[in-house]
Amino acid sequence: MNRHPLDRPIWSALTGRHAALADGDALARRYDPAVSAFAAARDDSPPALLALATLAKPGSGLLLLQADAVVVPSGLVAVSTAEAVQMIAEQPATIEHDDRIEQLGASDIPAMQALADLTKPGPFTPRALDLGSFWGVKIDGRLAAMAGERLKPDGFTEISGVCSHPEARGQGLARLLSMYVAGRILERSEVPFLHAYATNQAAIRLYETIGFRLRSAMHVAVLERG
Repeated sequence: MNRHPLDRPIWSALTGRHAALADGDALARRYDPAVSAFAAARDDSPPALLALATLAKPGSGLLLLQADAVVVPSGLVAVSTAEAVQMIAEQPATIEHDDRIEQLGASDIPAMQALADLTKPGPFTPRALDLGSFWGVKIDGRLAAMAGERLKPDGFTEISGVCSHPEARGQGLARLLSMYVAGRILERSEVPFLHAYATNQAAIRLYETIGFRLRSAMHVAVLERG
């Protein structure tokens, strides 16, 4: 059966434009743990699940994100699970360029990590820029908000890391940056998509106002060696 590439977006990315960042084989792959904990099996066949289990090293868990219910391979345990939603936007609302937005680079990584640690927008590592570009808004020289690109299945790019410093909330910066990144993705003739925890209704409503719609319910699980 042909599956939508976003049903297993990690697998689609690791067998597509992020193949150079992949560890694994034709049955299961993961990112270098220093880049991301994301991993995926090709499917839920016994050989693929066995291959996925071999990618879990001591002290290095696997983070799965997929439309299918997560099947835990033998030898691994699910240390946490959650429900999420996946949203896409073929034509999100457009905005005029805002001069406050700047592309973030290597010198911004400490500030990006500090903001991510404070606001917890999702998995984030100092090597996030290996996955895609990030943009931010600074206020008085301090990073106040950011958003960027993460998973890149062919024809799609995920918006991720959307967050605002608590002192900068209420200024519409998360909305501004989400729309900006989505617009850049559309300019490349790709489809923007993103994920949010199913319980985060505020974020889901925000994304709906800028043209995103629900595509699929998603399952999240962190697996470690038992």
